[in-house]
Amino acid sequence: MKDTLIIIPAYNEQEQIGALLDALAAPEIAEIADVLVMNDASSDQTSRIAREHGANVVSHVYNLGYGGGLQVGYKYAVRRNYKYVIQMDADGQHDPCNVLQIYRMLTTPTEKGECPDIILGSRFLEGSTSFHIGGMKKIAIYYFRFLIRLLTGQKITDPTTGLQGLNRRAFLLYSQFNQFDDRYPDTNVIIRMLLLGYAVKEVPAVMHPRTTGQSMHSGLKPVIYMIRMTLSIISTWIRARVLRIDQGID
Repeated sequence: MKDTLIIIPAYNEQEQIGALLDALAAPEIAEIADVLVMNDASSDQTSRIAREHGANVVSHVYNLGYGGGLQVGYKYAVRRNYKYVIQMDADGQHDPCNVLQIYRMLTTPTEKGECPDIILGSRFLEGSTSFHIGGMKKIAIYYFRFLIRLLTGQKITDPTTGLQGLNRRAFLLYSQFNQFDDRYPDTNVIIRMLLLGYAVKEVPAVMHPRTTGQSMHSGLKPVIYMIRMTLSIISTWIRARVLRIDQGID
């Protein structure tokens, strides 16, 4: 059995999902990883196309949202005893070439002899591809960078990236009830894991602009997102540093 599961949350992504799965079927990726598409009650042909391209598919009866889909994927990985999870978007923004780089970092010990718990694919490290970001989202990224540095003392260049790799210790925690934000699992989750002592590293990533569909952060959603995320971050810090009721998995 392969030791890695690639989780792809998908909602109405019939235009992109086939090409992505074809790329993930490349021998160098297929020999290390299985692919799971979390079909979040799509109304188009996402599920059918994913199955035709050889992916395992879990289809929700109703829409759980991005975070909810991810958490079901983590539970799937736990039950099937995968060692690593790599999560990526279905819209074609995350290039499949990132999979091997993230896998290498997850499985390569650091100078201290320990492997990272979480790998974040960053658009802003040297070696990353250039990527246009709108004004509002750019403000959000700088704002969340500041909060991470303020609350944890660590520097994360891309706090909103959805391209991530997790070892079993990390996704086992995420799979448990009330241990993962199933609405907007971004900066708040990263801060929590840093405060709990999990090793989080970044790697330069190759990403592409979305060409079809609509981003979940379009319209006024970025403003609502920033407000909700700020409140979640405050709650996360209070739980970990003031109340000291938060805990990870050893």
